[in-house]
Amino acid sequence: MNWKKAVSVLLVSAMALSVTACGDDSQTGNSGGGDSVAAGTEASGGDAASVDASGGDAASVDTSNADLVVWTLSDDLKQFAEKYKEETGKQVEVVVTEPENYPTKVQTAIMAGEVEPDVFVGEPQMLQDFYDIGAFADLNELGAQDYADQIVDYVWQVGQDADGIQRAISYQITPAGIYYRRDIAEKVFGTDDPDEIGKYFADYDTILQTAQTLKDAGYRIFASDAEINYFSGDSAWVIDGTLNVDQGRLDYMDLCVELYQQDLTAYASQWATPWYQAMAGEVPILTAEDQWGNDDMNIWQGDTQEGIDAFNEQAAAFAEGTTEVFAFGLPSWGVLTLRDHVGETSGKWGVCAGPSYGFGGGTFIGISANSERADEAWEFVKFCTLNEDTANWWIEKSEGDTVSLKAVLDAHKDDANEVYGGQHLYSFWLEQAEGIDYSKVTRYDKQIGDYWGEAISAIKTGEASKEDAINEFYDKVESTFPDITVNR
Repeated sequence: MNWKKAVSVLLVSAMALSVTACGDDSQTGNSGGGDSVAAGTEASGGDAASVDASGGDAASVDTSNADLVVWTLSDDLKQFAEKYKEETGKQVEVVVTEPENYPTKVQTAIMAGEVEPDVFVGEPQMLQDFYDIGAFADLNELGAQDYADQIVDYVWQVGQDADGIQRAISYQITPAGIYYRRDIAEKVFGTDDPDEIGKYFADYDTILQTAQTLKDAGYRIFASDAEINYFSGDSAWVIDGTLNVDQGRLDYMDLCVELYQQDLTAYASQWATPWYQAMAGEVPILTAEDQWGNDDMNIWQGDTQEGIDAFNEQAAAFAEGTTEVFAFGLPSWGVLTLRDHVGETSGKWGVCAGPSYGFGGGTFIGISANSERADEAWEFVKFCTLNEDTANWWIEKSEGDTVSLKAVLDAHKDDANEVYGGQHLYSFWLEQAEGIDYSKVTRYDKQIGDYWGEAISAIKTGEASKEDAINEFYDKVESTFPDITVNR
């Protein structure tokens, strides 16, 4: 093992995960385009089998009676473990760790040669670092390639290291889409058909025109200016070791600035109380001059009535009436997010394609290279990711998560989702997933995307000129990634 490289990986991972998983790093949301690490968290449920929120040593959890030990980031695998025990009688101890502590904890255990966990997960932005230190066992040696054609292509590719060796597999696909209000679409555009509404999000210029049309009709296109986050670039941030800031990135920057400065959104931070409120109905009309999004207005107060009342009291001093939000941009797990927050607007939603193919998050499961129970661990990984009965069970158990097995997606292609006007979402998500080009994804995307979001925030709020903000972006990339060539 290259120990210098391993230490470097630990430092980069700690830096990259310093931003809270579903939080934002600007006044009105991260407009960057880094991967979200929220995938799967909305589908969780049940009591924790084991929780290690502090990120401490695995020894703090008693695993002596377990047939397998699993480390993960959310509750999903606890439910898989319970189902696995029902089917096999095997006891699986699942340890859930906070995302900001998780990568360092895993890497420390691997480099120390600890034999537990047997199985651990990673999200896309973590995987390359795990591959670099040899954290995952070679699944090809256990027969993984026999299943290569059964999983959606981009998901299979995410689980491969630079040499094409299968190291991890996900039970989910997480392509992105635009979630929109069908009733508003009918009033403003005369149709609620997903294919037709998708035309209003075809590219950045069209989105800006759509935003103005909606504002003229008394609505706002998005809750925040970060809703196109997952569609923020159709090229790689790094190509052949060189930073790539193409025209598409600059156009995205201009779109975010215009959405903010022209009062085309509801100025709600993603994942904050006002953002969830916007899914259910009316929100106050505010302007950029109201300094909406400052720390006093957009703190996370919890999705409770007390938090909502506090928010409304603060907003009342600025509001010029109320409006409703037309759309949200989220990966497929957003189906579950909206389901839990749309309230009386349930049944009035649809999902259409965005300006490019994108995805966010996803839970990838692999076997520790140090595990002494690799064969049993492989049985559990297969149960979670490659078993059609399990995938069918998970669709029902999660109430709508989008699985990665092609045969199961095809079997559910005609399922009607009543929250989304009876739309056949599984066929839509499969179509979007098939358009994802994973070769455009790099290990640097999360941090560089966050830096780009910081530059956008500085421009839109007037803190810096476009030229100065971009130069500072270049400075940050050069400082953080000295191995990347930056051509200004």
